Amino acid sequence: MGRRGPQKHLKRLNAPHGWHLGKMGGVWSVRPSPGPHKLRECIPVQIILRERLKYALTGKECMQIAMERCVKVDGKVRTDHCFPCGFMDVIELEKSSDRFRLLYDTKGRFVLNRINREESQFKLCRVQKVYVTAGKVPVAVTHDGRTIRYPDPEISVNDTIKVNISTGKASDILKFEMGATVMLSRGRNCGRVGTLQHIERHDGSFNIVTVKDVKGHVFSTRLANVFVIGDSSGSKPLISLAKGGGIKKTIMEERAEAEAAGRI
Repeated sequence: MGRRGPQKHLKRLNAPHGWHLGKMGGVWSVRPSPGPHKLRECIPVQIILRERLKYALTGKECMQIAMERCVKVDGKVRTDHCFPCGFMDVIELEKSSDRFRLLYDTKGRFVLNRINREESQFKLCRVQKVYVTAGKVPVAVTHDGRTIRYPDPEISVNDTIKVNISTGKASDILKFEMGATVMLSRGRNCGRVGTLQHIERHDGSFNIVTVKDVKGHVFSTRLANVFVIGDSSGSKPLISLAKGGGIKKTIMEERAEAEAAGRI
């Protein structure tokens, strides 16, 4: 008899590339629980505690840490050690005074970017849908599964909103327009940061966006992969970026940097 229903396990070799797991560390990995982020676009709490922060040695220890209500994701205590954390989520460990924002590095791997208390009060959410419900209530749906009722009429699809984590209310709007500072959240250029230069419309196919980083490198991606993190005025992004500032280096630049640091 075949398997019925969704899979309940995940092998390490099939784990998403962004988790950055070693393939020789055993047969199995942890499968994320259903939640606000897709399975291939999230990282479970257990991987963060054990592989990244090294606060635990085994899955059992991760389970105990979570069950002791030590882990907060977006201001809410999460006791499920398999809870899926995704792009832009704020992870807080009060006992160790740690606060992180989950971002990508330029190789598409999840990175925990340490932030201060002020920055941990908000997160950025990309607007995926705007519509009116059957009860005549206008709503906006964000990339992390939030449904915001009665949003600002100026909010449209592809914009980014600044959400207060404690209240869930949207305050600022970052419009998807030319000159906006963007970060790529999917695709081959995932994690790169630049300025929006051009949008090609392709009816019936994927719209293509051209982005230029501060070093003058130009690259293209699908419109759905772009996440606005700063407005078109040229000011700094609303969030602090991970090490490297979203600038992708060539393998020769990486080698020269490693030699200068004495790692080679």
